[in-house]
Amino acid sequence: MTTTAPRLGTALARLLILAAALLGTLLAGAAPASAHAALTGSDPKDGAVVATAPTEVNLTFSEQVAMSPDSIRVLDPAGRRADTGEIRDLCSDSLVRYGVALRAGLPDGTYTVAWQTVSADSHPISGAFTFSIGAPSATSVALPDRPVGGGIVGTLYGIARYLAYAGFAVLVGGGAFVLACWPRGASVRPVQQTVVRGWLVLTGATLAMLLLRNPYTGSGELSDVFDLAGLKAVLETKTGAALTSRLLLLGAAALFVAVLFGSYARRTDPKEKKDLSFGLAIGGTVVAAGIAGTWALAEHASTGLQPGIAMPVDILHLLAVAAWFGGLTTLLVSLYRAPHVERSAVERFSTVAFGSVVVLAATGLYQSWRQVGSWSALTGTRYGQLLLVKIGLLCVLLGIAWISRRWIRRLADSKTTGSDQGTDTAAEAASEPETASEPGQDPAATAQGADEADTETATEGQATASAPAPATAAAASEEEAAGTVTPAVDEAVPDPERAAQLARQRAAVATARRKRERDADPERAGLRRSVLTEAAVAVVLLAVTTVLTSTEPGRTEEEAARANPASGPAAVPDRPVDIRLPFDTGGVDGKGVVRLSLDPGRTGANGLHLFVERPNGKPLDVPEIKVALTLEAKDIGPLPVAPDRIQTGHWSASGVQIPLSGDWRIQVTVRTSDIDQTTVEKNVKIG
Repeated sequence: MTTTAPRLGTALARLLILAAALLGTLLAGAAPASAHAALTGSDPKDGAVVATAPTEVNLTFSEQVAMSPDSIRVLDPAGRRADTGEIRDLCSDSLVRYGVALRAGLPDGTYTVAWQTVSADSHPISGAFTFSIGAPSATSVALPDRPVGGGIVGTLYGIARYLAYAGFAVLVGGGAFVLACWPRGASVRPVQQTVVRGWLVLTGATLAMLLLRNPYTGSGELSDVFDLAGLKAVLETKTGAALTSRLLLLGAAALFVAVLFGSYARRTDPKEKKDLSFGLAIGGTVVAAGIAGTWALAEHASTGLQPGIAMPVDILHLLAVAAWFGGLTTLLVSLYRAPHVERSAVERFSTVAFGSVVVLAATGLYQSWRQVGSWSALTGTRYGQLLLVKIGLLCVLLGIAWISRRWIRRLADSKTTGSDQGTDTAAEAASEPETASEPGQDPAATAQGADEADTETATEGQATASAPAPATAAAASEEEAAGTVTPAVDEAVPDPERAAQLARQRAAVATARRKRERDADPERAGLRRSVLTEAAVAVVLLAVTTVLTSTEPGRTEEEAARANPASGPAAVPDRPVDIRLPFDTGGVDGKGVVRLSLDPGRTGANGLHLFVERPNGKPLDVPEIKVALTLEAKDIGPLPVAPDRIQTGHWSASGVQIPLSGDWRIQVTVRTSDIDQTTVEKNVKIG
């Protein structure tokens, strides 16, 4: 059996599959971007019945929003525009209010107000409500059943957001790992590939978000990605400016990566390398903080309480996340694909990670207070519940990190006591090629000597020597990925087949030696497993964080619920109104019972069902039935309702408007013949 270089293995595959499944569950279960700015009031109110037509409709929000000419639309019962399209800014101090003027001479009936805008933290919001002039009426307005920010566009935008966070962490954390923990890693190809891929992912995700922004906040149609006019409008918004700035800063980040893996990696003079390292650290920190600032300037930190403090805190939070998660990713790659990473580098990263955790704890505590604000919001809102999940995952991650630190201490102890026979793995890696082909010595004899020293090496070496040429290429590529280059075949050997055989033998010797060193170093193997588990949990934690940034903060949700308790999440559950009204019109077949149901039995639109039955419970067909609603305490009504006949004994009406809560008198008029009719009534509490 051919021995291969260290791979991630089945354990890594299982963990990554589990992490991907959890990520998919989180993203699939996440609602479309929830309203971060909330509608806290309107004039007229939802479900109100006004005697005369108002001159305008006003909307009040919990925080600043971006309005366009079509952000507020008022539609008449036939679905035609009843507004002028002129949005008025009525904001003053902390009050965020906008209005739209109505056309003159509007007829009586039920009007629909549909609004859609973008909150100051970049998330689209929308909603609709109705009010009536004179009396409620039927309406033909059909509102979209898909909320803004949902559908395939919302899913793609959410994935791009996650990839942007992940790419930022790998780019910034990987660069910091090389500069602060393992300078020699700048010349290790797997490390270079990891950081460059982080830059590519962040750049690609930013471009995707820029193109998806117009349909994400507007129509929701994927085809609008190619709408140049929409893209131009996006570039004029705060979010568009932030994404464009991020792309410009990524150009500077590309220069940083080129110098880090170019000039810095090739420098051999300690003083020159130290000076260049200092310059890269300063420049890299400025660029990283700038990229982090593109999130802080366009999302949660830029709105709400104390934005002047929240934005710098958010930048520190993102940099700490990147230093920990990105460095962890680079360390994981180094442990598997560059196993000769020095113990001192691992120890230095442990110190960096500890500092990152301290910064995360301080900034996270402030952000939690700012976005949640109360214990009830922590447990009773979606944002607070997701925050608790994030805290739980962070505790798990800290526990695994503590185990990793124990493995690091064991590595340090084994180095001090000399229990690790390798001493300096980097130097040993450099000496492998010399051992494989000493001057004047046949490489086949070298392979035979290795066989005598290690039976397992002999078996693997013979199996590899008899393998076809593709196996040799695979072994050579694995050896190159690990930082060990197999020496070229002796030019004095004229036979190509013999040269290929000698190359396979050399690869077998090097591969077997690496496997023996790895198996003889249980501390390093334990650290690899611990870091792998830590990285898997970090993937899920980053997914929760992404969903959290797309969820309405608990403080805002509670404020909106207090301002509009009838529609807020803390409102008392609605209960349908069900009453029985016996009647007797005095004519032939004039006795019976009316069963009336009003669902959901609250202010706003309701569904009305009437069942007319004989005294024996069988359906009774009557020529006409009418309903009127009166709220005497507010001098409202009677509001007439004309139900439609569905079938024998069953009448129904939809969109029955209850403008205010209170004790309503429900009057039902039943006509059983041309001259026989009666009116029965009952008082019920609604809302």
